[in-house]
Amino acid sequence: MGIHVIKMPDIGEGIAEVELVAWNVKPGDVVVEDQQLAEVMTDKATVEIPSPVSGRVLALGGEPGSMMAVGRELIRIEVEGEGNEREMAAAAPSGVGTAAEAVAPPEPVMPAPAPALAPRRAQPAAAERQASVPRRAGDKPLASPAVRQYAWDRGVELNYVAGSGPAGRILREDVDACLAGRGSGREAPAGGAGHAELEWEERVPVIGLRRRIAQKMQEAKRRIPHFTYVEEVDVTELEALRERLNARHEAGRGRLSLLPFVMRAVVLALRDFPQINARFDDEEGVVTRYGAVHLGIATQTDGGLMVPVVRHAEARDLWACASEVARLAEAARSGKAGRDELAGSTITITSLGALGGIVSTPVINHPEVAIVGVNRMVERPMIRGGMVAARKMMNLSSSFDHRVVDGMDGARFVQAVRGYLEAPATLFVE
Repeated sequence: MGIHVIKMPDIGEGIAEVELVAWNVKPGDVVVEDQQLAEVMTDKATVEIPSPVSGRVLALGGEPGSMMAVGRELIRIEVEGEGNEREMAAAAPSGVGTAAEAVAPPEPVMPAPAPALAPRRAQPAAAERQASVPRRAGDKPLASPAVRQYAWDRGVELNYVAGSGPAGRILREDVDACLAGRGSGREAPAGGAGHAELEWEERVPVIGLRRRIAQKMQEAKRRIPHFTYVEEVDVTELEALRERLNARHEAGRGRLSLLPFVMRAVVLALRDFPQINARFDDEEGVVTRYGAVHLGIATQTDGGLMVPVVRHAEARDLWACASEVARLAEAARSGKAGRDELAGSTITITSLGALGGIVSTPVINHPEVAIVGVNRMVERPMIRGGMVAARKMMNLSSSFDHRVVDGMDGARFVQAVRGYLEAPATLFVE
């Protein structure tokens, strides 16, 4: 048997180090060739590191959240044959090497000696059950139907019962322990069968995409003096047009949401406000205005907020915008969006859809100078021609960099967007 050392590969584009986001294996695991070992991140793009060999994991070269230089030891795997450990040692420089090689790796996470395989038991021992990991906040309690009925009959809420079975499963004795006041080591609450007191706490490392989001938001608020302007928009006619277009073209061209119309209105309004379709390099004191409109579309993913970019939105019609947004959103949520798809936007649109609320104060995507926020659409009674009429209303909450965009210009820009949305026929007039 030998040891195969895998080092952090060069994933290209001049990247010298990456952030280790997650391990997909642990010491003692048996892996096969091409199995995904770890996930690393650079500039919001997540990359999976596969195994070039088959064998058993001996040690991990870092903890999630740590920065790893290219060339640093990532993982050690025990393999059939000699492995490459001696080859790696012989290739290592005796003096001062490259910057990546000069970074000393952290103490490897070594496994405990692997125990001999034993027959699997049908039920864990009591001591093992007590050592089970407790449920995390928000997890649904695990219990059999019989235990659930048992708890229901005795007025016990399973959300407040600590399970001692495998994977935190709640057993009948756990319900009895809660009733007797032994579930948390205290007396039962006054009044008989009640809810157990909870004192758990959880430390959540801010790593990976969440760390990048935190850094980006902090930088944006620290460097940009925001001002936010809110205006309501009557989208009754726009919604009627959208429904007609979908009824006629959905089968062949795809379904349109409200977003492509907003995108088109922003593109047209920017023709008169080039200072808003811009990026501000505040270190050099230079504002770069763009003819092309590269629209960032804020997208919520399981890992956090990402902003894929619809390039040259000015050259796309409604259906092309909708198709590109759908493609980029899927790439972002699956972690397959490339760096070129997550960078280079000149202005951003953000929307919380049905959860959009009445007003929001969106944070500018630095180094851009503006962001357009779309709030929830609601039907409200409005006065039109002296009569009360039901109208579909929606607010736009937009933020601007006050160093570059004057308050009057920001307000006029939003009013221009509003004009296009309230008279949707003008979206098709060049």
